Amino acid sequence: MSSPRGEYSFVLNAAADKTVPYSSDQADILNDAAFDLAKGTISNWPGYVKTPLVGLPGVAKEAGIAALYYKDEAERFGLGSFKALGGAYAVWQVLVRKAAQQGVKPSDSDAFASVAAATTVCCATDGNHGRSVAWGAQTFGCNCVIFIHATVSEGRKSEIEKYGAQVIRCSGNYDDSIRAAQENADREGWVVVSDTSYEGYLDIPKDVMQGYELMAAEANDQWPDNTPPTHIFLQTGVGGMAAAVTAYFWRRYAGSRPTIVLADPINSACWLETIKADKPCVIEGDLDTLMAGLACGEVSALAWTILRPSADAVIALDDDAAVDGMKLLAEGRYGDAPLVAGESAVAGLMALLLVAEDIGVRAALGLDENSRVLTFGTEGATDVDVYTELVGKTPEEVSGGAA
Repeated sequence: MSSPRGEYSFVLNAAADKTVPYSSDQADILNDAAFDLAKGTISNWPGYVKTPLVGLPGVAKEAGIAALYYKDEAERFGLGSFKALGGAYAVWQVLVRKAAQQGVKPSDSDAFASVAAATTVCCATDGNHGRSVAWGAQTFGCNCVIFIHATVSEGRKSEIEKYGAQVIRCSGNYDDSIRAAQENADREGWVVVSDTSYEGYLDIPKDVMQGYELMAAEANDQWPDNTPPTHIFLQTGVGGMAAAVTAYFWRRYAGSRPTIVLADPINSACWLETIKADKPCVIEGDLDTLMAGLACGEVSALAWTILRPSADAVIALDDDAAVDGMKLLAEGRYGDAPLVAGESAVAGLMALLLVAEDIGVRAALGLDENSRVLTFGTEGATDVDVYTELVGKTPEEVSGGAA
């Protein structure tokens, strides 16, 4: 489909059903007890504050809906993205479990530090997850090796290195770097801390997703109405964040949960193809997209378990739409306060604006003048040079209101 904002594809999920209860399969991945542990841990870290839920009434009017809110993750723990919640929490859980095997508690500070110092964690990343894992490793005292693929920018590489990690660049795409991380970990005895899951590797990605749930809980607590949002638009990647947010709202509101719409880059639309086929599909090739944090060719197995019955539709959008979204927020184009948003932050927001112009899609999604929509701005300017080139202003000029 074509819009003045860019090209996009749309598919409804025939398997989605709001009457289906949250089952034991879903609860084995994300449940209230696990969330309470993650919340209690992360909310006690130094520097924890709730990120803002920003109203965008100007964009809402443009989209023909009643209200639009944007959960702005640009300042999360100073790391620039929501990923700070997941990767670092998973590193902590790795160390807690490893220490417990040796009869050591985190309160035994010297013994716990020795366990951490003897541990190396690693992962593959497009940037933000690796930064979170590296920050967690530095914070909790373990070693860290991060694998990046061919097209990850030098700016994102240097940001990871700031946290003391060794960064190794691989040939190929994101999925190739995942395989490189696993192969090296198997050989060296390292622990992979990945935000995607696959057969035989499920526990640590659950930890990552449980960290992400805190973002959803904050947004729900900050929501201004007594009823939940009617719709949530969520960018995907491997799907861990989308599944975590969806699971939280599904558990809280059951059959009254919001309509869930996923947003893929059109060049790495693994969720669109997966939902269309009703089975996990692999997207081959370089997965080239400006939305680097979403450039994934394979869906997470855990995310699929949650999103197959609960994601109501998927929209795949092109890079032009993402750049327009960055500029739209930076300019305060429709009278809203300017916001700094990175390339991967705006996919959900722009998916909303793309389909808001299509009468048929609006009807299919139940999107109308009474709709109250939640979106997640999952990153700020995580590569300042790329942001400035695309937007035409530095992040400081945008946040300071400079012309």
